[in-house]
Amino acid sequence: MKDPNAPAEGIFSHVPIVVTLVLAVLVGWAVCWVVRYVRADAMTRQSIRQAIRVRWGWKRLAPMLKLSATDKTPTALASLANTNGKPIRPRVLIPALRVKHDAYGVIARAQCLPGVGLQQFQKAGPHLADAWRCTRVAITQDSPGQVLIRGVRLDPLKFPTEHHPTGEPPEETARWDLGLDEYAQAVSVNLTQVPGVTVAGLPGFGKTSLINRLLSDWAPSPAVQFACADGKVSAAYEGDYADWVQRMFAFVGDDLEEANKLFRHLVELRRARSASVRHVLGVKSMWDIGPSESWPLVVLIVDEAHTYFRDHKGSDQQTKKLAALAAENARLVEDLVKKGRSVGLLVILTTQKSTGDAIPTFIRDVCPVGLSFAQKTAEAAVAALGDEIREWPDANPINLQDPTYVGVASMNHQSQPGFTRIRTPYVPDAEAARIAEETADLTADPYALLEAVLGPRMADVDLTKIDA
Repeated sequence: MKDPNAPAEGIFSHVPIVVTLVLAVLVGWAVCWVVRYVRADAMTRQSIRQAIRVRWGWKRLAPMLKLSATDKTPTALASLANTNGKPIRPRVLIPALRVKHDAYGVIARAQCLPGVGLQQFQKAGPHLADAWRCTRVAITQDSPGQVLIRGVRLDPLKFPTEHHPTGEPPEETARWDLGLDEYAQAVSVNLTQVPGVTVAGLPGFGKTSLINRLLSDWAPSPAVQFACADGKVSAAYEGDYADWVQRMFAFVGDDLEEANKLFRHLVELRRARSASVRHVLGVKSMWDIGPSESWPLVVLIVDEAHTYFRDHKGSDQQTKKLAALAAENARLVEDLVKKGRSVGLLVILTTQKSTGDAIPTFIRDVCPVGLSFAQKTAEAAVAALGDEIREWPDANPINLQDPTYVGVASMNHQSQPGFTRIRTPYVPDAEAARIAEETADLTADPYALLEAVLGPRMADVDLTKIDA
């Protein structure tokens, strides 16, 4: 006769194995966690401990900040279990919270509840910052029904960073990666369909380094060609772009006449492209299909732009000549900014103080993207970023004069209201020189490329009738 207890004995005989497996999994997880913690740097370890505190304290903290909902409707199971007829106690619902860490703090995603949404989380933001021991907290909509809470324990703007270019072509040709914002989130700006960018700021606060990042990231693409007018130097080997000249199809120093020739050459390119864009590309705007090796995005960098546009005062012949050249330079660059967007020309102008005497307002005011490093006066901040910067005192570049903020810029970002402060990284000179040397063979004059595409038909392009 079969023992009725045999099945139970069979089941219980597997218990030690199950327990052993569970313990093995727990030990493996614990070892993995300890290894990650030990291998992390000191800043990340603090963030790991901070994330643990956030998780463990959330169920208690949420109701205190009114980030919970009360459900008075009993569940079906609770109704069936209620045999004594007493009222069923309402349930307190706590938003589910998933927490990750990085070197600067924590990133939490919370599920919304009825009556507990983005607005309620944003209202509780300052209290979350205090409870989580954060310098600041930002709360945004992550997806429908979910909010993203970014808390930074350390101010990312105060920590200098470095960028090490890979030498690989960028995934998106016209996307400019700028650095990290005040919440340590990566910031980039899309320069598709953008005709001009202005960059202002005191000397030595990061303007050239910002441009260096763009050159390092974009140079490996044959679909981008560069030209530069550097008003700080007289010869290419003297300046910040000495290593980059080999990756530029044209470079001029502070000679106004040479700059005038470069600007005139680019205007001729703009007019030739405007005349032939439909024939060559089959579209009205180059951006409908994007830049290519035969029709590249042309980036003109005008560093210390005031050198080329300054109004020269005087009655002697030489001063009159300089004044005429400056006026002509302004007219030519205005043509590039106002008419070059659809055919793939981008002008980046840098200066210390982007007031109307440095960059004429008819050029500056049609550049949709503007950045400013430290400024000394409110007038200079308004000239660089517009009058709205007065309403955002925390982001005003006059607050960036401390040496701690070298490399930090303010900008009006495309994807969010107001102004954002950004920590731009430093690119080591040796790495920039390496990228320039490795990509030098990609350099080509865009006008010559257009001539190669059109062939004999280039002579049929009547530039006198083109005014796109």
